[in-house]
Amino acid sequence: MNLSSVLSTTPWRAWLGLLVVSVLFSAVLELLGLPAALLLGPMIVGIVFSLRGSALRIGKPGFYAAQTMIGCLVARSLEADVVVDFFNRWWLFLSVTLLVLGIAATQGWILARKQVLPGTTAIWGTPPGAASVMVILSESGGGDPRLVAFMQYLRVLMVAGTASIVAAMTASHSGMSVTSAAYWFPPFNLIALLETLMIAAFGGWLGIKLKIPGGALLTPLAIGAALTLSGVVELVQPPWLLAISYMLLGWRIGLGFTLAVVRYAMRAFWRILFSIVLLMVLCGGLAIGLVVVFDIDPLTAYLATSPGGLDSVAIIAASTDVDVGLIMTFQTLRFLLVLLISPMLARALAKRLQAGAASLRPE
Repeated sequence: MNLSSVLSTTPWRAWLGLLVVSVLFSAVLELLGLPAALLLGPMIVGIVFSLRGSALRIGKPGFYAAQTMIGCLVARSLEADVVVDFFNRWWLFLSVTLLVLGIAATQGWILARKQVLPGTTAIWGTPPGAASVMVILSESGGGDPRLVAFMQYLRVLMVAGTASIVAAMTASHSGMSVTSAAYWFPPFNLIALLETLMIAAFGGWLGIKLKIPGGALLTPLAIGAALTLSGVVELVQPPWLLAISYMLLGWRIGLGFTLAVVRYAMRAFWRILFSIVLLMVLCGGLAIGLVVVFDIDPLTAYLATSPGGLDSVAIIAASTDVDVGLIMTFQTLRFLLVLLISPMLARALAKRLQAGAASLRPE
């Protein structure tokens, strides 16, 4: 398939080309045993299409729909003892989460002081989570939203890819072969599927309507978990439905890597890359601490402390043999704290940075 001819054709043919290439590449990754292949495949293909000049984009409705499905996916993976575990070890969850945020904030401050990126861009680009919120807030806080988006989504891409590789090396892949029709189209309870779709739709709508940060994912998760743990409903998500959700999320991230943004970021690319790798290594150190001190299995600890997006980590966790509840408790708490603390911290650091720069100007 000639990519140039696909990109220069009519929109529906471009979408068809994106779909076909994504399916084929995802199948290759799946056959190689890579967890979350159905997320990573479309993500990588989306990047290639975007950097070759494609104008295709996933709008908010598709992005929100994918998040509602991932929220339900996490909800049906949770067990009742997750809540008990959180209240018994709240200090552990909180301290590890604050350490991750502290490491990221320190990195942002150093990059901003060194003027690796213009203005306060680095301060807004380093918080580990809530990427879209940081991009929106950065412009009013003295940052360049294009570079903030590049930093945030490059981190998500690197963390998702690395986590999938680590999962493939350390745990068994819970999926079946993509060639198995029985896996893609298993028998299921139609009523349960309709209930699941209703919970996803209502929860997503409510979360967006109430302007809850990350509400398209977190509200269906909360409602679905409450109904599942109480035995009221059984959430059902056939593999083909989840594959569509993974693909939409992968395209949303991948197609965001526009050529203009990448060109603009190339001057500081290696320093941005180094900062992301350093953050991942330091978070890996925290994971080792959880393994040694608290006897948590290595892959669970790694995914729990991984500075990726809540939705992409959820997909990887659900496709491997790990403690999904523990991982999502860490990830959800960090997501909420990023939303609560990072904007205030970023603004405070930005004001201090700007005040310091002003004091150095000659009278």
